[in-house]
Amino acid sequence: MKEFMVELTTVVPEGTDPVEVDQRRADEAVRAGELAAQGRLIRLWRPVGEVRSIGIWLADDEADLRANVLGSLPLWPWMTAVITPLQSHPNDPGRAA
Repeated sequence: MKEFMVELTTVVPEGTDPVEVDQRRADEAVRAGELAAQGRLIRLWRPVGEVRSIGIWLADDEADLRANVLGSLPLWPWMTAVITPLQSHPNDPGRAA
């Protein structure tokens, strides 16, 4: 599996029923938990004062990431993603010996 840094920005379409928004957000939390349990979502942050999220995700490749991981998120239809493939750095203190 390959690591990807993903910046996600969610924009709810104007006029969307607040009940739908609340339901999708609740479903999003459940799905994120499932993806974490599967080892697909490694870390997730929200920059202070911003509505975007930055995460480390695992997938076979970018197509797998988009179709089977991010594409499974309930908020995905309202999201834009900036995806950056990552590779290990030789000076990474967390790198396995």
